[in-house]
Amino acid sequence: MKPVYMISGGITKFAKAHPDKDFRLMVKEAYDYALRDLPRFSKDMISGAVGSYFSDHFTRQLKAASMVQDFLGLCPKPSKRVEGGGATGGLCFQSAWEAVASGRMECCVAFGFETMSRVNTWKGNEFIALASDTNFDFPVGGFYSGYYAMMVQRHMYEFGTTVEQMAMVSVKNHANALYNPYAQKAKRLTVKEVRESPMVATPLTMEDICTMSDGAAVCILASEDLAGKVCDRPVRISGVGSGSDAMRMADRPHGNVILLPHELESDYRDLKYPGVHSFRGGRMAAKLAYEMAHLQDPNEELSFVELHDAYTSSEIQTYEDLGLCKYGQGGRFVESGRPFMPGVDYGLELPEQGGLPVNPSGGLLACGHPVGATGLMQAVFAFWQLQRTMEKHLGNGTLQVKNAKRGLIHSHAGTGTYITVSILEAA
Repeated sequence: MKPVYMISGGITKFAKAHPDKDFRLMVKEAYDYALRDLPRFSKDMISGAVGSYFSDHFTRQLKAASMVQDFLGLCPKPSKRVEGGGATGGLCFQSAWEAVASGRMECCVAFGFETMSRVNTWKGNEFIALASDTNFDFPVGGFYSGYYAMMVQRHMYEFGTTVEQMAMVSVKNHANALYNPYAQKAKRLTVKEVRESPMVATPLTMEDICTMSDGAAVCILASEDLAGKVCDRPVRISGVGSGSDAMRMADRPHGNVILLPHELESDYRDLKYPGVHSFRGGRMAAKLAYEMAHLQDPNEELSFVELHDAYTSSEIQTYEDLGLCKYGQGGRFVESGRPFMPGVDYGLELPEQGGLPVNPSGGLLACGHPVGATGLMQAVFAFWQLQRTMEKHLGNGTLQVKNAKRGLIHSHAGTGTYITVSILEAA
């Protein structure tokens, strides 16, 4: 298996709608940005591409990735489309990594997009809900806000997690987005304002939930030889992992906790796992990525995390799956202030502010969630963090994690049916 490096990336602004741009143009804008940031690179060095978008319904177009491939001028080079619900972008990133790591390609472009504004919000939610079991869950109201409300109700019952702790996630991510010009929904919030926003599915309010978006993102991955020739500060992809679980949560068996390197069986002697409060697929993805990257303790060895926060509750759940804290302690982890950026005033008392920043970009909650682009957006921000070029790309250095050495990106589908974890390191 060959070492793989990310050598450039670009994104469009994520927005509620880009009525003046179709999906091809959005991807082209992100692609052109990535190329401009790599002056010694030429398009003939690209071996092939992987495209990602979640739903054919939004574009009303099958084989849209083939149309993008043509629009980018990459025909007749190899290409394929990847789809995996909310994890589509993360799966695309890992698919491009596989193409280079296997030696099949010297350079692979990963591109992703979604144009969710082409339909009404209620219709968009229906399309997304088709990623549930349409024979069982969907006919009885299987929309995802309902699923996540149920899961966090159980988390609150089992572990004492509070709605105020969930609201702190919203305050954090929306405030971070104030310094990210690519973000869709930047704003300053208080815990009170989050809780007083319209209720969607108890206990989740509008400010607890990400919004549908239009947007695109592109990552360029290359072999060690090529990276060294064209990029001054390539970023190594040192670990990849993925996991899965049964579509229907009622079908998920209970068993022993999948342990991470810094955990013991005695930590979870009394925990019923995974229940509906945890994502077993996320644990597996983290375990495999940590093993490949030779990472022993994420709290000590990661500089930042960009994770899939479609809901404030799922960010708290994912802290635990990634081993940033023990199962049941996710609410207390956010309350401690560790996942907040240092140097940003959130209007909160945070005793350990900035210990391990999570979603400095603003995450899905505030940056947006154009599904096929989201996992690639995380990779682009992680790449800029590890190159230490956030000020160059964002116009300010507020979100730059000081001395960033290693970052984790996490992409999540359904109620945890597909999950990816990738670890990137400054070369």
